[in-house]
Amino acid sequence: MKNDIQKESLAIHKKLRGKIEITPKAKLTKKSLGLFYTPGVGAVSTHIAEHPEAAMKMTLRGNTVAVVSDGSAVLGLGNIGPLAALPVMEGKAMLFKTLAGVDAFPIVLNTQDPDAIVEIVKALEPSFGAINLEDIAAPQCFEIERRLREALKIPVMHDDQHGTAMVVLSGLINALLVRGSKKNEVRVVVNGAGAAGTAIVQLLLMYGFEHIVMVDSQGAIHNGRKGMSDEKKHLATITNRFCHIDEEHVLCTKGDLRAALFGADVFIGVSKGGILKEDMVRAMNPDPIIFALANPVPEIYPDEAKKAGALVVATGRSDFPNQINNALGFPGIFRGALDHGVTEITDTMLVRAAEKLAGIIKKPTPTMIIPSPFDKSVVKAVSSAIR
Repeated sequence: MKNDIQKESLAIHKKLRGKIEITPKAKLTKKSLGLFYTPGVGAVSTHIAEHPEAAMKMTLRGNTVAVVSDGSAVLGLGNIGPLAALPVMEGKAMLFKTLAGVDAFPIVLNTQDPDAIVEIVKALEPSFGAINLEDIAAPQCFEIERRLREALKIPVMHDDQHGTAMVVLSGLINALLVRGSKKNEVRVVVNGAGAAGTAIVQLLLMYGFEHIVMVDSQGAIHNGRKGMSDEKKHLATITNRFCHIDEEHVLCTKGDLRAALFGADVFIGVSKGGILKEDMVRAMNPDPIIFALANPVPEIYPDEAKKAGALVVATGRSDFPNQINNALGFPGIFRGALDHGVTEITDTMLVRAAEKLAGIIKKPTPTMIIPSPFDKSVVKAVSSAIR
């Protein structure tokens, strides 16, 4: 099956020579040539020169997003460079247009230097109404997004961070309803402390989750752990906060993923395939919630997780129930930003979008906590929150 879809994908990409194209909105005739190009277009240029804000209404800018990547963290493939990232960015543009009517253009950069990326994107601003950063590795992605948000007057969002976090929160809202649990009482373990994991934790904390432990390749993140980056030192101050006090010592959650999961209620994996074992699920509290989101191989397959006692299982794959997919987020997020003149996409907006997305499922079940990206109500619900 896997080899078949890979062969078919290679063949269709070769046949189509990519997935997107640029097409005119009006027919070009002898008469319209004068309207759309010379001499008529000079009046439009003069008007925009005098009224720059008119570019959002009179050019493609008001409905166009740049999908920008340096190819440093593509899917689960890693740093494979800009050319290899291009098919993914094209696919993203295809989803933008098909699901939300947003024109998006893939831009892959032949540099991975944060200073250069920031300057290039700043220079591109006049052509676009928003910037979608994509597949840029941590920790550089944090700095690049921050600097661009500060510099540009149009919305900038690194979708691997915030789009992922919004959809995860939405799925978790409904998963907790199925389990009958409260957000401030469950213990959550997030495996993976890169772009997605960091943003997920920040959004969950904002929403009111309190007991969160992050785990990376070196084990649980906690105050006092040696050799952490500045980003992880910050994470240690906002997670793993509820520790046991033993005489003079504060004993936080330490050790590897297995140790961190003992007695936990929720596992969220944004790490690597196969890392979660059945006995680790069994060591969690009864009826645990498992979000195994690594792609294409999840941290644990749904049948294994269910066998080990999981109540709700979600993955990032379309061939299992409960697909936690960014396609549920970014089309509506940017549709709302463009339609409502938003200049900055905030966490408050994303929480509101997560609630509206969750609300589409009126009666959540263990196998239905999140809608399909093809549900026509998704973009409407999400975009209404971005204002």
